[in-house]
Amino acid sequence: MWHGEYRDPRLVEVYDAERVWGWEHDFFMRVLADRMAPRVLDLGCGTGQLAIRMAGDGHDVTAVDPAGPALDAARRKPGAARVRWIQGSFETLPSQAFDAAFLTGHVVQHLSDQEWTGALHALREALVTDGRLIFDGQDPAHRPWEGWGREATERGIVLDDGSLVLAWTERAKPEGDVVPVVHHYLFEDGVELTSTAALRFRDEDELRDALRAAGFRVDQVYGGWGREPPGLGHDGELIVIAVAEPRMVR
Repeated sequence: MWHGEYRDPRLVEVYDAERVWGWEHDFFMRVLADRMAPRVLDLGCGTGQLAIRMAGDGHDVTAVDPAGPALDAARRKPGAARVRWIQGSFETLPSQAFDAAFLTGHVVQHLSDQEWTGALHALREALVTDGRLIFDGQDPAHRPWEGWGREATERGIVLDDGSLVLAWTERAKPEGDVVPVVHHYLFEDGVELTSTAALRFRDEDELRDALRAAGFRVDQVYGGWGREPPGLGHDGELIVIAVAEPRMVR
């Protein structure tokens, strides 16, 4: 899949312009403040908005992303010098180096089952015992993909130079638990760029089973940014806080 919002410089600018600070960011900052966590990992950090804020609050933040153009945009932001930026993925994480790890922006939906399993085991290795893993995904029970089409998703995005980008999303027929999508971006100069993804939706039971197998204990699962239980409210999220269990001694 071509995740252009992170890899094409023009689409990175669009992505950054549309992702303003919101309720979800406030939620993650409150969760981070719930417990002492000096060393924080932001895996799949994108253009770095959350990582920079966490570093600004005094945390030692390592931000990791496989996409160089997204990291380039992150490094140009005010406060970016406080963050340790690394181009890579979960395969390169150091052992027992973090007190908390975040995967935000529905990153988990972009991972295949094999990648998801590998990421969870790598994150358990990267976290200290009792370290927390915090991530979010859309609840498949809400079937969010049914509302994805040009008529429902078309919107205008204003860039820093004042130009307008027309954006919309279209989906193909779901293939089991995977939903192929195409994001369209039409610029004022007539150029249309697209970004594709194959989104894997996991329900609460799947998430719990995978976390348990990787050495985590689920602490909380929320259905929205106001900490509502799953299935209640209108956010349609599955927001998980898991704790790294002690390693088995052999």
